[in-house]
Amino acid sequence: MEPIIQMINNAREMVRLIGVSDLVDIAVVAFLVYHVFQFVRKSRSGQVVKAILIIIAAMSMANLFDLRVVSYLLNNAVELGLISLVIIFQPELRRVLERMGSGTIKELFVTEGYGDEMEHTIRETVEAYASMSKDKVGALMVFERKTMLDDVLKTGTALDSSISAELLKNLFWNKAPLHDGAVIVRNGRIVGAGCMLPMSGNVNLSRDLGMRHRAGIGISENSDAVVALVSEETGSISVAINGMLKRHLSPETLERVLRSELLPDVEEKPVAGMFLSGVFKGKKGDKHDGK
Repeated sequence: MEPIIQMINNAREMVRLIGVSDLVDIAVVAFLVYHVFQFVRKSRSGQVVKAILIIIAAMSMANLFDLRVVSYLLNNAVELGLISLVIIFQPELRRVLERMGSGTIKELFVTEGYGDEMEHTIRETVEAYASMSKDKVGALMVFERKTMLDDVLKTGTALDSSISAELLKNLFWNKAPLHDGAVIVRNGRIVGAGCMLPMSGNVNLSRDLGMRHRAGIGISENSDAVVALVSEETGSISVAINGMLKRHLSPETLERVLRSELLPDVEEKPVAGMFLSGVFKGKKGDKHDGK
């Protein structure tokens, strides 16, 4: 019992020594650490941070077991890595400084709830896609999630608009100046149109897939975005997630997929096996879906 009593007394003594400045200090550090983790989750830097943590753990183990050569190599690698990190995180660091200068840094860290706006966005998207599928109007929409797509937005025209079916049909009308690129959706609002997406590097994709579908798969490989497409040749609706493509969806299935992937409070789980079987080969009519 005496060790326990001693521990309790020590804890009480430590509590007495804590002042207001200490509480403020702890709160500020906790706030910064929390938002740094949020920033890492929303950016593409998550894998890099994991690699850094692995290197730090390896350094600790090397020091613990007195592995001098390994410690020497890791210490030098870390010194060089500090310069590399500045280069790797240059876009993110610049974005942080820009937001700080404009007084909008809160937007960088705080993830707004989708709420009613995302419900509205899904309804209007499904309505537009049903119409464009019927009229064989090509479409490509990218719904941003945790991975920020600022680099992609720079390739197109910046917008800030709520989504409506009529607006989407006008953006993707084949005579519209922005119809060839992708529409980027962030927090239920259109933030960019006419954006160029990276092509998929998967050499095993079906030859039936045109440039629009390959671009949609490509951005889903490089981010956690949900991509919705309409084939200009056949009017077929498709969705790409994590590099996997599901084709020939009905508007009702499209709505279920979007709701399960984009609404965090939806009770219904994502459709089991929807994106587990790779890229589905389409009908012969999809062969020239080039735009």
